[in-house]
Amino acid sequence: MKNAIRSMILGFGADVCGFAAAQDLADAPEGFRPTDIFAKCKSVIVFGIALPRGLAEVEMKLIYGHFNYKTCPEIDMIAFHTAKNIEASYGGCAVPLPSDGPYDYWDADKMEGRGLISMKHAAVAAGLGTFGKNTLLLNSQYGNMLILGAVLSELDLISDPPANNICMEDCNLCISSCPVGALDSSPVNQKACRINTYGTNARGFDTVNCNHCRIICPMKYGINKAK
Repeated sequence: MKNAIRSMILGFGADVCGFAAAQDLADAPEGFRPTDIFAKCKSVIVFGIALPRGLAEVEMKLIYGHFNYKTCPEIDMIAFHTAKNIEASYGGCAVPLPSDGPYDYWDADKMEGRGLISMKHAAVAAGLGTFGKNTLLLNSQYGNMLILGAVLSELDLISDPPANNICMEDCNLCISSCPVGALDSSPVNQKACRINTYGTNARGFDTVNCNHCRIICPMKYGINKAK
C-alpha cells in the first residue's frame, strides 16, 4: 500500500514522499499533533517538491520569493488530490493540510507563527531528512530546497526508516552568517528573521531580502551536490 501511495504522489509531481505513524508525532506540543486536527489520524503522509537549484544562485529578492510562494499552492493541490484518491482507493477519510498558510497560532509581540503541524518535524519522522543547524530540513538528495506538504490518514502505516544526518558537525556557517543573529537562540528568533527577510519593492511586489542561512549551507543541494 505504501509503495502504491508513494508512486501516486510522485506521479502528481512530488520529488519525495515518506510516511510517519501518528504516534511518532505524539510528543508535539498540545494542539499541534496530527490527532489534535483529525482524531482518527493513524499516519501522516509527507511529501515535497524541490526548488530548482538555480534559485539559490541568483539575487533572491524577487525570483526566489516568487517561485517559493508559487510552489506552495502546487503542494496544496497534490495534498488535495492525494486525499481524494486515498479515500476512493482505500476508504475512510484523509485530510489534506496547507503547506504554509493559513494557520491559527500567531504571537504578535514575537511575530511567531506555527503551522497546523510542523511539516519539518513530520518530514523527519517520515524519514525524509534531518534538521540542519539553521532549523531547515536537510534531505540527502535535495538538500534544504524542499517545500513540504502532508496528508493525515486513517490508514495504519508504519513510519519509514529515519534518514542519515548530513549536517556537517563542525560547520556553523548558517549561524555565523545570519545578519540579525536569529539563529543564536533556541527557538529561532522569528521576529528578527521576519523583519530582516520579508518586504516589498517600489512596485509593491513581495520580496525575500535574506536567505543566507539556506544558500550558505554546504549541503544546500544534498550530499552528492555539495560544494
